Amino acid sequence: MNAPRIDLVAGARPNFMKIAPIVRALREDGRLRWRLVHTGQHYDRDMNDVFFEELGIPTPDVRLGAGGGSHATQTAKIMTAYEELCQRDRPDAVVVVGDVNSTLACSIVAKKLCIPVAHVEAGLRSGDMSMPEEINRLVTDAISDWFFVTEPSGTQHLLREGKDASRVHDVGHVMADNVLFQAHKLEGMDTSSYETDAFKQRHARYGVLTLHRPSNVDSQEGLQRLAESLVPISKTLPLAFPVHPRTRANLERFGIDLGPSIELMPPQAYMSFLHLWKDAAVVLTDSGGLQEETTVLGVPCVTLRENTERPITVDEGTNELAGTEPRRVIQLATAAIEGRAKRGRRPALWDGNAARRIVEVLARELAA
Repeated sequence: MNAPRIDLVAGARPNFMKIAPIVRALREDGRLRWRLVHTGQHYDRDMNDVFFEELGIPTPDVRLGAGGGSHATQTAKIMTAYEELCQRDRPDAVVVVGDVNSTLACSIVAKKLCIPVAHVEAGLRSGDMSMPEEINRLVTDAISDWFFVTEPSGTQHLLREGKDASRVHDVGHVMADNVLFQAHKLEGMDTSSYETDAFKQRHARYGVLTLHRPSNVDSQEGLQRLAESLVPISKTLPLAFPVHPRTRANLERFGIDLGPSIELMPPQAYMSFLHLWKDAAVVLTDSGGLQEETTVLGVPCVTLRENTERPITVDEGTNELAGTEPRRVIQLATAAIEGRAKRGRRPALWDGNAARRIVEVLARELAA
């Protein structure tokens, strides 16, 4: 009898960072077969063989090629393509990660075809319904069969929403698995070819900035308000800024000049970016993933948002929730620059073994 087979669904670069440890754990365990499905939600010419080689996973078995479009258009294209795949070659279960449109779309398809769904990074809540990711999280968790949570707040949300406690599994975080694995690998690598290495050679101390949330970058008022805090910070500490394409376009459209001490650079590959931020004096970001990764490696983080769906990074980790008011952002960044940032700690179970725990549960459940 063939071993059960699962689909691992990913649609955007951050998804693959979370899938990579699960692939390694599946190979190590051997009880389940698997198929890697790339929905094509984010088409990136840099997402080639080198990208997957960096993460230690093979290129996808299936590319659905959904491409861009509005949320509705993209979700519909993914659903249509994934339904055709499942009807043609049905998996025994579907594993989705995170909170992107691909997560939502493939969960709905699987559930309507009576294929069980496992959600990795389940239960996270920001309480902000203006975030598309929050809607994706809520809907995916409403129909999933197994919930793999990264922190206690996830379990609390799911139980309050009426989920069966026996299906909620506190496993730790695959994002922690990945960053620990990649950071260890980076130690023995020649990094001189990385664009970020050149920046590090020029600056003994520096900070790192990322911005991509629509609430921060899609209005002139919002982006200008952030500039009012970032420019003064950069006069004390130079900032490396890998710029999201939409953010760069809006900086140009609104005529916002961040000055000479904020160095704009293209979006970076995973290892090149890790090489940069792991040694930063402070990371300023609106990224959910970076809030977690900085906590794993003990790097001070200032989050430029009013809320976070990852409260453990604030309660236990190195993250500070700043909002976007300039005085507060400057205050927290200055504390980090002067060595007064809170120390924080790595949360329990963020130990590099979350994926093994996930595979253990899936193998047991699917065997039953």
